[in-house]
Amino acid sequence: MTATPAVATGSRTSTEHVFYGAMSVAVLAAVCFGFARSFLLRGLFPSHPVPPEPFFLLHGMVYLAWYVLLVVQSMLVARRRVALHRSLGVLGGVLATVMVVLGLTGAIIAARRPGGFTGIPVPPLQFMAIPFFDMLVFPALIGAAFALRRDLQAHKRLMLIGSIGISTAAIARWPVGLLALGPPAFFGVTDLFLVPVVVHDLRTRRSVHPATLWGCLVVVLSQPLRLIVSGTGAWISFASWLTHIAG
Repeated sequence: MTATPAVATGSRTSTEHVFYGAMSVAVLAAVCFGFARSFLLRGLFPSHPVPPEPFFLLHGMVYLAWYVLLVVQSMLVARRRVALHRSLGVLGGVLATVMVVLGLTGAIIAARRPGGFTGIPVPPLQFMAIPFFDMLVFPALIGAAFALRRDLQAHKRLMLIGSIGISTAAIARWPVGLLALGPPAFFGVTDLFLVPVVVHDLRTRRSVHPATLWGCLVVVLSQPLRLIVSGTGAWISFASWLTHIAG
């Protein structure tokens, strides 16, 4: 016997709830793992070289709130608490805006330090291109997700992909040496989190959803682009100007 359309649709919806819920938890876990030593479990790692500055404590709390909210929103959709999900969406919009402001500010603060970005041997103005591009890609994807909030399939894909895109800073700090291996390593691991989204589309839809395709392309293509831009004279001049006026 074949399933009726209603049963098939219900089964697919349930599968999607489980998948997006599991992915949101996985991304939250990846972020917590990366920042455990320097932020979340700082007291258990007294030998960690750099104590968190007050600004970056705020930065960390806001970004953590975003990933926790991502999990909560996935759970609410799975439980069909759509009204509450939409209400919390307003909080998500506020958080996303604050994250961009904090992200740009944090990049400038780190670039102005005498030692530059913690644990990064690259010249600060050059490395600043990586978090700066994050703050272009993230609002672009999340803004598109909010604009397409009535298109549920596009909305949830863009929210997840945008959240994966800015998880690189945490993934690079996994205590497995990714940071020392450089951008190909930590960008590569970040991109691995995009693979299940594509595979899920192929298994459930037999094709990749346009939001998945374009969202993943924006994240992946921005990675080599920022590395190319970071070494140009135009970028160094812009970064120098930005850090100067901010001071």
